[in-house]
Parts: sequence; C-alpha cells; structure tokens
Amino acid sequence: MGIRSLTRSEAERRAALLTVERYDVEIDLTALPTGPEVRCVSTITFTCHEPGAETFVDCAARVRGATLNGAALAPGDDGRIPLPALAGHNVLRVESVQSDTAAGPGVHRAVDPADGEVYVWMSFEPDEARFVWACFDQPDLKAPHAFTVTAPAAWTVTSNSGDARVEDLGGSRRWTYPDTPPLSVYNTVVNAGPFHEIRREADGRDLGLYARRSLAEVLDRDADEIFTLTRQGLAFYGEAFAMPFPQRRYDQVFMPEFGGAMENYGCVTWSDAFLRRAEPTPAERELLAIVLLHEMAHMWFGNIVTMRWWDDLWLNEAFAEFACHWAAEGATRYTDAWAGHLASDKLRAYLADQGPATHPIHQPIHDVAQAASIFDSITYPKGASVLQQLMTYVGEDRFRAGMAAYFARHAWGNTSLQDLVNALAEAGGRDLDAWRTAWLERAGTDRFSLERDGESVTLVAGDTPRPQVLAVGAYQRKGGDGEALERTALVRVEVAGSRTPVTGLPSTADLLLVNDDDLTFATTRPDPTTSDAFFGTAAQLPTAISRGVAVSTVWDMLINGEVTAAEAGRCVTAVLSAETSDAVIEPYLDLAANIAELWAPPAERAGLTAAVAAACRALAADPGRRQVALRGLARTATGPEDLAWLREQAGDDVDLRWRALVREAELGGDVAAETALLLEGDPDPDARIRALAVRAAQPDAAAKAEIWQRLAVDREVPVSSVGQIATAFWRPDQDDLLAPYTRLYLEAIPQLHVGGMIPAMGYTRHLLSPYAVDADYLDKAREASVGAPPVVRTTLLERSDAIARMLRARAGAA
Repeated sequence: MGIRSLTRSEAERRAALLTVERYDVEIDLTALPTGPEVRCVSTITFTCHEPGAETFVDCAARVRGATLNGAALAPGDDGRIPLPALAGHNVLRVESVQSDTAAGPGVHRAVDPADGEVYVWMSFEPDEARFVWACFDQPDLKAPHAFTVTAPAAWTVTSNSGDARVEDLGGSRRWTYPDTPPLSVYNTVVNAGPFHEIRREADGRDLGLYARRSLAEVLDRDADEIFTLTRQGLAFYGEAFAMPFPQRRYDQVFMPEFGGAMENYGCVTWSDAFLRRAEPTPAERELLAIVLLHEMAHMWFGNIVTMRWWDDLWLNEAFAEFACHWAAEGATRYTDAWAGHLASDKLRAYLADQGPATHPIHQPIHDVAQAASIFDSITYPKGASVLQQLMTYVGEDRFRAGMAAYFARHAWGNTSLQDLVNALAEAGGRDLDAWRTAWLERAGTDRFSLERDGESVTLVAGDTPRPQVLAVGAYQRKGGDGEALERTALVRVEVAGSRTPVTGLPSTADLLLVNDDDLTFATTRPDPTTSDAFFGTAAQLPTAISRGVAVSTVWDMLINGEVTAAEAGRCVTAVLSAETSDAVIEPYLDLAANIAELWAPPAERAGLTAAVAAACRALAADPGRRQVALRGLARTATGPEDLAWLREQAGDDVDLRWRALVREAELGGDVAAETALLLEGDPDPDARIRALAVRAAQPDAAAKAEIWQRLAVDREVPVSSVGQIATAFWRPDQDDLLAPYTRLYLEAIPQLHVGGMIPAMGYTRHLLSPYAVDADYLDKAREASVGAPPVVRTTLLERSDAIARMLRARAGAA
C-alpha cells in the first residue's frame, strides 16, 4: 500500500481523541557528510480522552522500532503506525531512518559544488514532517517541541527556539534546544551545515543570518539590508497586532537547493537563490523585502495562531501576503509595494481566477493531498487583494483593532474562518457574513465598467457583484501639449448591486478610471466615451498605481481575446517609457517581452520583440534603469547588432554576459568556447546552472536531448532553478526540435508529484511547453492528469488554460 494522505474526518477524530503534551525529538545528522541517512528518535507524550481507543501516528520514514507505553508496536506499511488500546496517559517512542535525502520530501541533503561541503534542511508544510520522524502531522495538534541534534563537529545547527546548549562529543557536537512554544508540527525546523553566520542586536532582539560559506561575500553584502528589514517588520507587526514577537531570537537561514521560503517559527528557511550573485536590481531587492515580511507575518498568522484544518490555509497565506505589502508600504522604503503586487502577482491571479482551476478562497478540503493543490494564485495574490479590500471595507483602524482582538483571544491555539470574521465584525461594527460568503466562498472575478448619460455616471457590474468599496478617478489633460493627465477627483463607491450611481465626478473629465488606487480585486473596462483613447493614455496617468490599473485592464482584455498582442504590447511599452517607479519597471519589461514571445502571432513576434528591445536601449540611457534595461535587452536582442552593443555595455558584468550568451545561443550563435571560459572564471558556486541555460537555449537536437535528460529525468537542476532552465529550453521558433519533448511530458505526468509539493508544482508548470502544442495536445495533457495527485492536476489545469489563451491570441481568435 502507498503512503496515505490524512483526511479531514481522520484529523477531526484524532484531534477529539488526543491532547499532545510534548514532543522530544532526537536527530542524528552525523552520517550525512558521507551518506544519505538522517536518524531520528521521536518521543511523543500525549493523553487519550477515551482510554482503550485506538488511532495512528504518522511516520513515512523507515521505522526501526516503536513502543507505546513500553510495549512493542508493529510498523505500518502506509506511512502510519497503528496505536492500539491507548491508555489515559501515553508515551510513544519511534526510531526511524530517512535515506531518501536527495529527492524525497521533508529533508534534503545538498552538496555545495564550490567546496564539496554538505548542508541539510528540513521543510514540512503541509505534512512532510512524517517523512523524517513520527508525529501527529496535522495543524490542530499543537505542542511544545524539544530538539536534540547531533551533528558533525564543524557544523552549526539552527532550530526554532534559538539558543541551544552545545556539547563537544569529539568528532561531533550535540545541540540541545529549549522547548518551543506550542507549535504545529509543520512549523518546526532543523537546518545544519558549516554555515557562515552573522548576528546583530536590534531593538533588544538577537537577529541571525546564515548561508553556505561559498556565499559569505554575498550574505555580507546584503546583511545590512536584511537586518534593517527584519527590525522594521518586527516593529510594524508587533504594533499592528498589539503583540510583539514573543521570542528574543529570530534567525533566517539561506539554504542551497531550497524552493522559495518557509516560515518556521523563529527560524525562517530561504532558498539561497535570494542571495543574488550579481548586484540586485530594485525589483529583486523589493522581492526580498516582500518575502521576508511575508514569512515574518506567519509568526502571527500560522505559528502563534494556526488554522484548524487546511480549508483555512488562506488564514495563513493570504494574510501573510496581504500583510507583507501592508508592512512594506508602512514601515520600509518600499512604498510602491502594492503597485509592484499589481504589476506581477495580481495579473497572474486575474488569469487564474478566470480559468478551470479557480476555486473559492475558502473551500472544503477532503485531505492533505488536496490542500497541497491550493498553494496558488487564488490563495496568495487574490487572497491578499481581497484582504486589502476588507481593510478598505471596514477601515484600517478598525481592521487593526480586530486583528489585535483575534490574536489576544487565540494565541497559541487553532482557529477557523468564523473566529476571524467574528473579531473583525466586532471591531468594524458591521455584519461581515454577506462579505464572507461573497468573497471567500465564491470563485471568479467581478467586472466593472461605467456608463455615462449626460452628467450622470453609473458603475455597472456584469453579474451580481460582491459587497465592496472601490474608487473612480477623474483625470484631465494638463499642459499645453496635453501629454499628461492629472487627477481632478477621486470618488469612493460602496457597490450596491449591479448598477450603482457615482456622484461627485466632473462632467468634463477626459478619462474616468475604475478601481483607481487598486482597492479591490475586480477587472474593469474603460467607459465607451474614452475607450478609443484608453490604450494611448495609459502612459500619461500620473502615478504607478493608476498606470498599473490601466495595464491590468489591458492585460485582462488580452487574455480574454478583446485586444491583440500588438495593442497590448504597444500599451505596456509606452507605459515603460514613462514609468518612474522602480517597483514596476522590471515586471513591465517581463510583461512586454512575454506578450511578444508568448501571445503574439508568429508573423508579428519579431516586430513586437524588436519594439521591446528598442525600449530597453532607450531605458539604458538612464543610469538608474541601466541594469534592468540591459537585462531586458539580453532577453529580446534581435540580432548581431543588438548583441554586440549589449556586450559592449556589459563589460565585466558576469551576469549580463551569461544572459547575452543565452540569447545568442537561442539565435544560433556558436557560444561553446565563451561559455566554457565564462564558467571557469565565474565565482558563483552555482554557475553551472547558467551554463545549462545557455545549452538549453540552443536550437540543436543534441543539446535539447541532454538538457531534457538532466532537467526532467535525472532532476539534476535545483528546484529553485527549474523555471530558469525550462524557460531557456522552450523557445519560440524551435517547434520541430521541441515536439518530441511535448510527448515525453505526457509520459512524465504520473511521476511529476515525486519529491513533494514544491517540486511537483515546479515540474508540472515549467515542463509543459507553450510552443509546439495545439488545443488537442492540451486536451490530452488534461486527460492524462485525471488520476494524478491534486497538486499536479490543478497546476496542469491552470497552466494549460493559460497556454490555450496564448494559442487563441496567436491565431487572432477571440
């Protein structure tokens, strides 16, 4: 029998039956420098409310021995150990070994190619702790955890509760940590390796940063920024939630071959891809700030107060995604964070919410396997935008008061959606039941437009809209040439139904902008009297957020077949030429290039790409935009002249030289010698990934076969780099070379889930080609995914819908 996924009914029964008093977990990492094994002894002390009843403990590692109250237990064969005839008070002890530390879930052994040093990380969301030690792997059985870790003498170990007692055992050291607060199992962590460590005191806290030693210079470069953001974030959240973070120590550990970041209590684990080898761009710096603040928000939303079951995952993720932008604008220098959100993640959410994989933000979750499928654009960016709307709807002061009451009432416990709604309704003084039902239990996106009849203006919704407050901005041309717009009025409207009168707007406005200030999650259309001029005037709007609302309107019209790629591309390129916000320059460059590459008909692709390349060359004249513009040109260079100019501008910039090589390889250049030379001289310990990207882009059958084997079959590429290599592999105008691999993808679908949630999402999405496919192929892919785990099925549905829309746009079909 395979490893079973915990169902909601099983979790509810087990939570009603048991109270977990504590976990004592002994972990032995001493075999890892030369072998794959992590050895654990998990001792769980718990009470049973029905003595004589039976249940099970989760353990998907190899069990070497298990006892319950001193009596030996038979090991299970489905990732569970049966626990028969429970006493009122119980002590369970399980010895386990996990040897699949190269590609399995829960724990990973990474070897630094720079020096051969070994690092190990653990990451457990949603239910992957069971692959490392025995536990009750569900969020509502919280308990203190005491970790004792034996590791090689040269290693440092990090865990949740910070300050360990360290004993020298000769060739190894034992790290004994104090008890954590009551935590869900998935909030715990152990990371280890011969780290480079930086510590700093700030506002009475002990802050730590860790990375592999080969990245010491990069961590040193970024440490001041990371410490500043950490201090600012802890202060903001402590005040906003009326609850300072309750632990003095707060560590952040940057690990190789890790995907994304994970909010373990007091000890956040990051992919060390966030430590940029080249000087970070403004957008990359802002992304680091947003992710740091997202994971920090989880200390409250997820760790201190935890959802009872995975149907309330949004209580963790949507709130953290909302809070990180709220905190960035309120406490850091990244004051255009919401504009950056609108320019990137929110556009993806609009696309996802109109496709076959959409779902309500809050929905029934049968088992944990299904839960893994909702770590997506609906839960994250749509959820964040809905919460921004909720704060608008009740008012920020009342929203803060509701949050404070929520944490005071439920700290160290578990909650459901209703607990949060009650706290916010009490503080906000308004009934939120209708709001909750409409926004959290209903999928899909509202769409608004305006009707003008003389001096009257009406906000019109396509269907029955959700309760919400949004703004309509009125803009007038200014200056002698009329090449700029200024806002002359902003009217907030509480939507009352399918038609809501809007009062207070000047009748002479040259442009009316629906959802100005981006206060809600809804798509919009320009009003008929100004729609013809809308695409040309988007760049003339005065702020990053107003321009962003216009771009999001154009994007939604593109994905729904209402405008052509050429129209959308010209609009975005024009906005780029006028944009002043660092938060959105890079996302818009990516968007413009994506429109040209992925959405334009083949006959128009080269022209649109050349227009983006020309915009990049123009932007490069501005010193503040130079780095981002040259990166954009490295993606869109149209031929030898662009490439020669780019090489001249790049000089000794290794990052730009790699990017230029990928483009030159795609265009058929002979880059083998230069690739080898650059690889030899690049100090980045992961420079081999850059060389693989160059190889992947080549229009060469042998190169494609080699990369597919290494990427999709052998899985040599770290999960954080799968998208980079796959993007270089799937290139336009290489259909004959790519066609065989579209067939291999169909054959690979049954194995795409291997390795856990993050790899499953990455491989499913990035190995599905946007080229050399047609509608019939996408139907076959969907059919092949019917029996796949939910995370694969959902990811494939979402991605295939996006590609289907691209195919229609390329064909010029609505």
